[in-house]
Amino acid sequence: MTDSTTPTNFIRQIVLADQASGKHGGEVRTRFPPEPNGYLHLGHAKSICLNFGIARDFAGTCNLRFDDTNPTREDPEFVEAIRNDVIWLGFTWHEQRHASDYFEVLYRAALKLIADGKAFVCDLSAEQVREYRGTLTEAGRNSPYRERSMEENLDLFQRMRNGEFADGSRTLRAKIDMSAGNINLRDPALYRIRKATHQNTGDAWPIYPMYDYAHALSDAIEGITHSLCTLEFEDHRPLYDWCVENVDLPANPQLGESLVAAGLHYAPGRPRQIEFARGNLDFTVMSKRKLMALVTDGLVDGWDDPRMPTLSGVRRRGFPAAAVRTFWERAGISKQNSVIEYGVLENCVRDELDASAPRRMAVIDPLRLVLTNLAADHSAVLDFPNHPKNEDFGRRQVRFSPELWIEREDFMETPVKGFHRLVPGGEVRLRGAGIIRCDDVIKDTSGQVIELRCTLDEQSTPGSAGADRKVKGTIHWVDARSALAAEVRLFDRLFKVADPDDDSDGKSYHDHLNADSRRIVKGWLEAGLAGAAAESSWQFERLGYFVADRVDHQPKRPVFNRVVTLRDTWNKAGAKP
Repeated sequence: MTDSTTPTNFIRQIVLADQASGKHGGEVRTRFPPEPNGYLHLGHAKSICLNFGIARDFAGTCNLRFDDTNPTREDPEFVEAIRNDVIWLGFTWHEQRHASDYFEVLYRAALKLIADGKAFVCDLSAEQVREYRGTLTEAGRNSPYRERSMEENLDLFQRMRNGEFADGSRTLRAKIDMSAGNINLRDPALYRIRKATHQNTGDAWPIYPMYDYAHALSDAIEGITHSLCTLEFEDHRPLYDWCVENVDLPANPQLGESLVAAGLHYAPGRPRQIEFARGNLDFTVMSKRKLMALVTDGLVDGWDDPRMPTLSGVRRRGFPAAAVRTFWERAGISKQNSVIEYGVLENCVRDELDASAPRRMAVIDPLRLVLTNLAADHSAVLDFPNHPKNEDFGRRQVRFSPELWIEREDFMETPVKGFHRLVPGGEVRLRGAGIIRCDDVIKDTSGQVIELRCTLDEQSTPGSAGADRKVKGTIHWVDARSALAAEVRLFDRLFKVADPDDDSDGKSYHDHLNADSRRIVKGWLEAGLAGAAAESSWQFERLGYFVADRVDHQPKRPVFNRVVTLRDTWNKAGAKP
């Protein structure tokens, strides 16, 4: 049950009221019902967190159900990916179901509707159906096949089931009202002929139920109490209710005999559909069709490309599941569509990793630095905390020699105003090692700086008398003799504009792809990172948060992805400053 610390919203208020009134026997049963026609994206995470969260907070249950009614677009790969994403987000379903588990029930329900005079077989083509449907301001016209007898409809529908007719030649339509103001009620299709192999049922069925029909009855079959869906289904709710009420599964137990025989729990109910605003983020596209096109057109490296807004993509990027959950919790639930800044999600990622990621030093644009006043064979081990804010993370030993790598941007031969790092003749503190002075700058024949020769003030090393001497800048470093070479992938936002879907200028989302969304460099890391496990997260000091790639990272070939920079580098205008 919820308590005073649980965030409230209008859906929770509805559930609370239903429990107080004893509706549904006080029970709460929800479901997350994705179509297995692609990978889940960040918007789906909002629905996952809501459905599983409501069930958890009200001591109820939540099913994972695949609404697999379109065999030409579905694939077992998508089913498995969805399962993995839900588990990764931290949720466990009560039962896994498929709408295709209910095909026999849905078929029997259709026969009942025909027998009740509430459905008919129609021979109109798809184009003709559109012509007969009417417009928002003009009523539709009845199909010339609407008054077929019950006997003829039953015969034709059974023959459709037996595969006698060609694809698209006939449909089963509900007999509702062609003059209804809601076009969804103008005799909508319930079944179509489609002779295609189904990912779950194979070739058992040559006809398939339409989504609205199957979705409503699947909820009823599972005894779902609160059917939570996004706002685009608000206009479909009258059809949802019509299907639930006119089939009336609780009053017709014979319709579910196949499920009972199969050993599936069957306690049908009368669910209530409740709509909420979907999750929208700027700098992304949230259309499965467009995400599919990015993959099939080779514009990204698959559904789990770390630049993709898919859950498998952000997981590979290194976004913690807890950060995604926190983000949607902070975004809240409402009936008002809005677009949330991607930077809000990135800040949730930063907050989570700031607390959970151990610190390490790494250099991704290396400049060689030699400490000339140390013996060539000098070797030391320095003591560093693994996390500056949490002693429970322990400490680590970091190797130190006269040959180091520093970031190239930490040296400027002709410094600009306000530059407080290394300059010719200037001093800076080497993180945890002491103060150094730059004595010589070595260049190649093209004038490129290739090496800095410096001296270490040995009186400024940790524990020495001058360790507290003040200098303005501190830079990080990596011991060049022991450093681990790694491939470092620097990811950024996939799109360079806040609204890639805006085609008012004649451009498509393809035209707004960010050419700098991925840059691959050779980095040098602390030697201790040689044992980093795939998917382990780290803060590379002063550079950002990084994760060992879950696919490509290997001990002998380390690969690290930048999860997010330490600070937001995008301004509100939608471009880098």
